[in-house]
Amino acid sequence: MSGKRGRIAIMNDMLEIIRNKNNKAKPTNIMYKANLSHEMLIEYITELMQKKFIIETKDKEGRRTYSLTDKGYKFLTDYKQMQGFLASYDLN
Repeated sequence: MSGKRGRIAIMNDMLEIIRNKNNKAKPTNIMYKANLSHEMLIEYITELMQKKFIIETKDKEGRRTYSLTDKGYKFLTDYKQMQGFLASYDLN
């Protein structure tokens, strides 16, 4: 039985979306692919930036994109390892 995603799972989903977009994703793409409301998107983007998992860049027209930092890539690797560990004990 799967329920609502937790905060960490949502953060992982968002980071994977950015990585899968060649490490450059627009906010709208992240919002739709992660199935988040605009308010939730802003909340999570803010947290990911504060934790230095992502950085924001703007083009000449002011359009924002987000990219992973080294810390963001490390989070994805560690999260996957943690999920494997939990699965090995049938705890997921």
